[in-house]
Amino acid sequence: MSDPSPTSNPPDIGLILRAHGEQLWLAGEVTPTVRELEQPGCVPEEQLGAALAYLELLWFDARRRAAETDAAAGALEREGARRDRVLYERARRYYVAVRRLRDSLSVRVGALTGAPSRIQPRRRLSDRYASS
Repeated sequence: MSDPSPTSNPPDIGLILRAHGEQLWLAGEVTPTVRELEQPGCVPEEQLGAALAYLELLWFDARRRAAETDAAAGALEREGARRDRVLYERARRYYVAVRRLRDSLSVRVGALTGAPSRIQPRRRLSDRYASS
């Protein structure tokens, strides 16, 4: 038996899947940790260092996921709307929503860790999709 050849998703579906995965990670892992650390006294002082280190690890993974989502957005941009226009527009809007969540969390993570946490945006895509 041979392994089936890997299939590739069309760019619109690829972006939707990447954005969805990033959104789930940010909302399910990063946001609860940030909220807990933002509440005074929620994390005992002796555990604060470990909690902040954990947040930094989560954010490191968030930056990796963001890069993958941005790459999928770039693939969609290169492909253009040659396929299903509805999926193309939905993928773009989902990407914008995830970027907004990512940007708002980057400010909060930076405030907690004291380090620049901002994920560098792909301005061309952000500017293009901001009006969507």
